[in-house]
Amino acid sequence: MIGLYVMAAFYGAAGVNHFLSPGFYLKVMPPYLPAPELLNAASGVIEIVLAVALLFGRTRRLAAWGIIALLVAIFPVHVYMWQARDTVFADYDRTLLLLRMPFQLIFMAWAWRYAKRRP
Repeated sequence: MIGLYVMAAFYGAAGVNHFLSPGFYLKVMPPYLPAPELLNAASGVIEIVLAVALLFGRTRRLAAWGIIALLVAIFPVHVYMWQARDTVFADYDRTLLLLRMPFQLIFMAWAWRYAKRRP
């Protein structure tokens, strides 16, 4: 259960951070996406809701699937950061920019633990 609480805290904190530090999230948003402020706020709210839903047995499985879907939906952010590594994100460590993408798979696997049906 510790992993579950850590996951909930992680997504809850990330969701709140969308409102505390919107500049970071707006900077990493690919320019082809519309309404970046709305997308930032929506993703923050979604992360908070999913974090809370993880804590309840009745909603845990759905919340875990929601986290997997969210990670798929935000994957273009990581691709954009890698593509713009020499311009917009030149001050970021190139290795970390590259590692962000496979880490999404690790986060998906973590959520999958709670998304699959328990016998």
